[in-house]
Amino acid sequence: MASVVLIHGFGACLGHWRHTVPALTTVAEVVALDLLGFGASDKPRARLDGEPPVAGDVRYCFDLWATQVADGIEAWLPERPLHLIGNSIGGVVALRAAQLLSQRGRPPAQVILIDCAQRTLDAKRIAELPVWEQAGRPFLQGLVRQRWLTQTLFHLVARASVIRRVLRQAYPSGAHVDDALVELLLRPATDPGASESFRGFVNLFRDHLAPDLMAELTVPVRMLWGEADPWEDPAEARLWAKQLACVRDLRVLPGLGHCPHDEAPDQVNPILLEWLRLA
Repeated sequence: MASVVLIHGFGACLGHWRHTVPALTTVAEVVALDLLGFGASDKPRARLDGEPPVAGDVRYCFDLWATQVADGIEAWLPERPLHLIGNSIGGVVALRAAQLLSQRGRPPAQVILIDCAQRTLDAKRIAELPVWEQAGRPFLQGLVRQRWLTQTLFHLVARASVIRRVLRQAYPSGAHVDDALVELLLRPATDPGASESFRGFVNLFRDHLAPDLMAELTVPVRMLWGEADPWEDPAEARLWAKQLACVRDLRVLPGLGHCPHDEAPDQVNPILLEWLRLA
């Protein structure tokens, strides 16, 4: 039996795979985890580049999360076919973890990306922005370094009404935007230190980009996308599929948004099961 590791996106947690786990356990051992700073995991103080270290703090970044995933796989999962599935920033984490595991002699059978984060605000993509946005970038970067500001912003958005509005944007069909999902995302936001991972993430202006990671991967990558994703343009995913040798397949699902695995599991789970049987 193969192993499947599910990696959630920003602001989510392992419970966001609530409709995925039951389907995939019919063919594999399935592990969903909380990345450090999210869900039920610890939420240590964030340290930004240039800040003096404080005992117990961390630099939230893709290397941190990918190392967490790779170390967990090596410690807890037997050596057998391994599939990494990531949504949003979890897709970037999955790609970086695949790199680390390959370097350690344990490459995964494949990586599956669901609406992978394209990270348009990364400094390496600044030339793609309008001139006025390029000019304002230093001010923005200086502003979001302020802990008082990120804590204020976090507490403004970490409310049930705001989470529900964001979900309605992320799930264009409105399917499965229920009280259980709102509570699933809201509860970890009440933990001490919950604003710290938010501060760390919004300050990631220079980190890994998905296509750069895929350009160095030899393991197969398959991609699933909601055509109506309001944040990650499927047109860019189509470019990746054309330009990157590791990409074996891309499925774009009409009418769905950023989290199609939760919005329309009846459409997504059969595709995931098909791909698990291929690798």
